[in-house]
Amino acid sequence: MNAAAPQPSEMDDWFGAGGRLESTLDGFQARAPQQAMASAVAKTLSTRGVLVAEAGTGTGKTFAYLLPVLLDSGRAIISTGTRHLQDQLFHRDLPALQAAIGRPRDITLLKGRANYLCRHRLDIAIQEAVQGGAAARRDVAQLDKVRQWSAASTSGDLVDLTALPEASPLRPRITSTAENCLGQDCPAFNDCFVLKARRRATEADVVVVNHHLLLADMVLKEEGFGEILPGADAIVIDEAHQLPELASQYFGSRISSRQLLNITRDAVAEVLLVAADPQALADQAKLLEQAVTDFLTANANNEGRLAWRDLLRDRKISAALENISARLGEFSESLEGLAEHSRGLENCAERATQALAALDELGARESPGIIRWAEIGRRHFVLHATPVDPAERFAAQVYGRQSAWIFTSATLSVGGSLKHFTQRTGLDEPREELFDSPFDYAENALLYVPDRMPETNTPAYTRAVVERALPLIRASRGRAFLLFTSHRALLEAASLLRDKIDYPLLVQGDMPRSHLLDRFRELGDAVLLGTSSFREGVDVRGPALSLVVIDKLPFASPDDPVLQARLAAIREAGGNPFFDYQVPQAVIGLKQGVGRLIRDVDDRGVMAICDPRLYAKSYGRIFLKSLPPMNVTRDAAETIRFLNSLD
Repeated sequence: MNAAAPQPSEMDDWFGAGGRLESTLDGFQARAPQQAMASAVAKTLSTRGVLVAEAGTGTGKTFAYLLPVLLDSGRAIISTGTRHLQDQLFHRDLPALQAAIGRPRDITLLKGRANYLCRHRLDIAIQEAVQGGAAARRDVAQLDKVRQWSAASTSGDLVDLTALPEASPLRPRITSTAENCLGQDCPAFNDCFVLKARRRATEADVVVVNHHLLLADMVLKEEGFGEILPGADAIVIDEAHQLPELASQYFGSRISSRQLLNITRDAVAEVLLVAADPQALADQAKLLEQAVTDFLTANANNEGRLAWRDLLRDRKISAALENISARLGEFSESLEGLAEHSRGLENCAERATQALAALDELGARESPGIIRWAEIGRRHFVLHATPVDPAERFAAQVYGRQSAWIFTSATLSVGGSLKHFTQRTGLDEPREELFDSPFDYAENALLYVPDRMPETNTPAYTRAVVERALPLIRASRGRAFLLFTSHRALLEAASLLRDKIDYPLLVQGDMPRSHLLDRFRELGDAVLLGTSSFREGVDVRGPALSLVVIDKLPFASPDDPVLQARLAAIREAGGNPFFDYQVPQAVIGLKQGVGRLIRDVDDRGVMAICDPRLYAKSYGRIFLKSLPPMNVTRDAAETIRFLNSLD
């Protein structure tokens, strides 16, 4: 029992009607679900237990966990899945609560390495640019501006660097990775921005991070290395629905074309600084780079996620992979001979050896519980060895710490149960809570499921979705999201809609996601077409969004090799892959999309889900049961009347 933790009964004084927050925070309104969640969090902090809490949209979950954490005397890590929420917590919610409490706590924001300037990498990039001739003169000028900025910066956070565009190819060259960091051997070690940020985190009471950084730290701890993040009495994981999939990635291994090309570039840059004749290594680097290009060329007809065994059935692809291994082996051997010249070359030699070992491991025989697969793009590839089920390893991290754990999200439950999430994370009998949204969905929202829709796998399906959506878009006067489960369907819908509506049409891919959303809000009557990335982390409040149309239930592609392996493992264990995994995952994805519609107490609108399986299949009831309590209609005329009634 943690005597210094806030008690659940105290939360009534803070969150209740006429309570302290209502009297100190402008616009704060007491909400019973928020008060109940805050009490559950306080109890978990007190007992150092584990809480899994779904908090519906509008609950106010961030305040419900932040205030107990701030009142607690221990140290806390708060992890988010998106940069938007990370910034919201650090720049808005935490300062507001700090002022309301009147009790100062030391709070910091810790980002991953890629967000901080590396002084040593900047020096190398400048050296490369100077020796690059006329073509690199512009790079020299830009990098000189970065050097001037770094002299005045106290944090090295690249978010403050305006001299270099965010999309500039120079940015990755002036930041470090876990692989190329020289640690204490770095000539700029004492002025390292990453080190300063991490030291700052070890001293802070509350550290705001993201899931990637948290999971990377877990893997380092598991492998016996020092922890990046400070020891914490409480760990809060918001947007926790993202965690199981991310954990699979971090508890596995991977080798990418980017890693290989980074090794060659770094090694050539390092050898230029110390060797009299760098040409031999530069020539070998070009051979390895060509081998990477040849592998991509051999995969010209492949794109997306492919099973390892299917990939290597093509003799050209398997030969190209063997060539990468051979060239990497030669390059690694040469680097070993040069490693004594500098710590930078020694680091490159270590990375080449590790990359070669990863390639050899991927080429070895199948290992139980490991999925070998490849992710192929037009200009890059990633080769993966991923655990089928990371639950046991993740749970070992949770129960291996004497900490309170709070997992929360608006979308964790399936059919009113949290079992799917707790199984995927290996959590053993945590406290489970469902806090319903305080929004009046029955009054403010209508769920429309069109009848007489064709089967979802027919060529005419997307056209039918657009035909059902058109009268709704006109009735809502634009102000609509149309969300699709595939990019192909999105492009087809865009083509069909372009000449049929009088409202601005915004299509994913035409501009960056954040710009699309800003434009949507500014216009006030636009129609935005997006895919799965717009189901989550999108917050459009007020009348600018009054209609959300979803084309299909978001089942994952059955061709995905990771999914196939997981389904096979469930089947071998005696489970039902469809109902134990595919349906729950699709339910959570659908709930994310539905959550875009009602974002505030006064929001009103229509949610249209076109998929006929909601009523034609028995499992449709699970989806309907998992959604907010909206009135449901299959009548287009009733839906149009509802839209016409909106402001």
